[in-house]
Amino acid sequence: MTAPYPHPVSSWLDPDTGALIPHDELMAEMAQNRVVLLGETHDQYDVHRWQLHVMAALHGRNPNMVVGFEMFPRSTQPILDEWAAGDLSEEAFLEKVDWKTVWGFPPEMYLPIFRFCREMGVHMIALNCYRALVTRVGKEGWDAIPEEDRDELTPAKPATDAYRDYLFSLVSGPDGIFQQQTEEAKARKDHFTRAQQTWDRAFACNIAKTQTGDNPPLVIGIIGRGHLEFGHGTPYQLDDLGIEKVSVLLPSGGESGAREQQPGIARACFRLPKVHGTPANHATATDRFVREDRIRS
Repeated sequence: MTAPYPHPVSSWLDPDTGALIPHDELMAEMAQNRVVLLGETHDQYDVHRWQLHVMAALHGRNPNMVVGFEMFPRSTQPILDEWAAGDLSEEAFLEKVDWKTVWGFPPEMYLPIFRFCREMGVHMIALNCYRALVTRVGKEGWDAIPEEDRDELTPAKPATDAYRDYLFSLVSGPDGIFQQQTEEAKARKDHFTRAQQTWDRAFACNIAKTQTGDNPPLVIGIIGRGHLEFGHGTPYQLDDLGIEKVSVLLPSGGESGAREQQPGIARACFRLPKVHGTPANHATATDRFVREDRIRS
């Protein structure tokens, strides 16, 4: 990778060209899309503030909008509807969706986004499938899953070699099991890839369901960045489903923001200000993308 482009704080950069993009210009472009996916690192407060700011900017340009959330399985959709209708307190909402079990990250990071949706009348949609499906597909493969257990999903388009390499680079160092040339390593790679693609396909299928009729809404996707970068994951599955005009936006942090300057990683990256007092145990996006429980699922 070449030396990073100059990327001032609070600015958007095109990682393909190194050009800075004016905020108004980029938001006007994004508002014409069908889907805008806002990648996140789940445990970083500043990233969720950034998501909220982008949502507000896009809503001001295109109020025909829905917001989809990775953290909610489809079974929680009636509860999201209750929340949006103002029928639940925050405490009751979090309890009914079983937040501690389905997600577990501090709800204070996400509540401003949930409040925005309710206050502005923006429909919230659950993008995820039920967790046991991911585990089963990982272990058994899609064809082993009975039709009635597929949570209304279609089979994922097979992963490219580039996506597999990307996934393994995130979760395995040079001495990790995914780098080994053993039958056990091969089986775990296949298991892991199938599991990740189940999530990718679930997000894509549930987004695609909104894109019907004469005036489909702009969908904002709140999704972990590892499902979005370099056109892999959910964008790849959306393309397979025939959904066009999809863009990925990412936050950029670190001392140089160099990681987000790799060509093809996203349409644009926003340089966040340095966060002071961030807990020392907060990890980078690549460290946090897949926790050990996902590898073992």
